Amino acid sequence: MTRALYLEDSYLKECEATVIKVINGRRVVLDQTIFYPGGGGQPHDTGKLIRGGETFNVIYVSRAGDEIIHEVEREGLAAGDRVLCVINWDRRYKFMRSHTAAHVFASLICNETGALVTGNQIEEDKVRFDFSLEQLDRDVIMRFIEKSNELFRQDIPVLWYELPREEALKIPGVVKMAKALPPNIPRLRIVEIVGVDKQADGGTHVKNLREVGQIKLIKVESKGRLHKRVYFAVE
Repeated sequence: MTRALYLEDSYLKECEATVIKVINGRRVVLDQTIFYPGGGGQPHDTGKLIRGGETFNVIYVSRAGDEIIHEVEREGLAAGDRVLCVINWDRRYKFMRSHTAAHVFASLICNETGALVTGNQIEEDKVRFDFSLEQLDRDVIMRFIEKSNELFRQDIPVLWYELPREEALKIPGVVKMAKALPPNIPRLRIVEIVGVDKQADGGTHVKNLREVGQIKLIKVESKGRLHKRVYFAVE
């Protein structure tokens, strides 16, 4: 099992760890990690593992059961090695800001229109959302962009904590993805934007909405009668 330190403190930029095993030379499993393995629309982290004076660049991170696998560019690490994990912080922090922004924007639309999210993806330069909604024109979207930006100018805390599954699923709107249920585990991680939104979520977020900055609409597309797509950027 890999201890997921990023769930405990999303602001950790480095940590020490021990290699548990190496698969096919370049797929490294650690006892603990700050590397996010991707999920919920948020991409995996990149960075490096350092052993003594040697650096092994981490190019891909994934989850397999209760293990987090770090794919490095070259072979050389072995079970028992002590390494220093260092993430690409600028990239991660942009994703944290974007992920929190996505929660706010989606919650405003879903709460007011009854829409469900049918897809989402966070990228380095933009965020994409798909909504199951018949009408969603540019003027309406701009109104939600402006409402979001007003919240991002306020001192609003973002919290994360665990709740028993049964209790968590009683929270209205805790699942906003269409046809989605949280994993079948006894406790769920909740991300709460105080007074704004509560969602079951396993990603990384900023601690306060002021850290997000502002968002800017890129474009709105209709992909079908009940499929509307929105792109925005975090600035």
